[in-house]
Amino acid sequence: MSRLVVLDTETTGLNARHGDRIIEIGCVEILDRRISERVFHAYLNPEREVELGATRVHGLTREDLMAKPKFAEVAKDFLDFVAGAEVIIHNADFDVEFLDLELGRARLGAFREQVAKVTDSLFMARELHPGRKNSLDALCERYFVNNANRTLHGALLDARLLAEVYLSMTRGQESLMMELETPAAAAAAHAALQIDISSLIVVPALPEEIALHERYLDGLDKEAKGGSLWRRLAA
Repeated sequence: MSRLVVLDTETTGLNARHGDRIIEIGCVEILDRRISERVFHAYLNPEREVELGATRVHGLTREDLMAKPKFAEVAKDFLDFVAGAEVIIHNADFDVEFLDLELGRARLGAFREQVAKVTDSLFMARELHPGRKNSLDALCERYFVNNANRTLHGALLDARLLAEVYLSMTRGQESLMMELETPAAAAAAHAALQIDISSLIVVPALPEEIALHERYLDGLDKEAKGGSLWRRLAA
């Protein structure tokens, strides 16, 4: 079973080396390319002030966090959740630096030593969409992921959105096309379609569903060389 964990953090500021701390961790589990119900989520007492600029991003102040646990108090549960998984992080170097310093304070070793692999979804997005905006908001718009509730940043919300974006980015459209281009695969696909359709119930799509599907395919056409797979097969 393939297990991924999508992770995001919120912090007191941007500079871990100058004492900024993690104030929120959110993790979402993906099992066999399906987002599961299991999550890890914690607000943390950073034991320091939260910069005003950071509060404008996530809405959290030191007063909000005073009664929350310190990182060391949740570290074991956090590491148990991510242990052995491939961890997906947007702009991974930023979060990993903060996590390494927090784990170091708790004498628990480097983050990458606790997981199977760290994958940077920002690097992936830049490879797929060079020269374009690849922020989480931009990717949500590009892949039609609803981020209407994202008025402020939040680690768990952002991890959920990134999980949906990651699954969209890794659908494997090109690899599927290459598989269908081999004679054996094409023959197998044709044979699989020879079914009795007389007993099938056809439920027509609603006009708004068709419009949304066409909009999605328009987006794929812009990203895929030669147009999307669906429209190439339908041509």
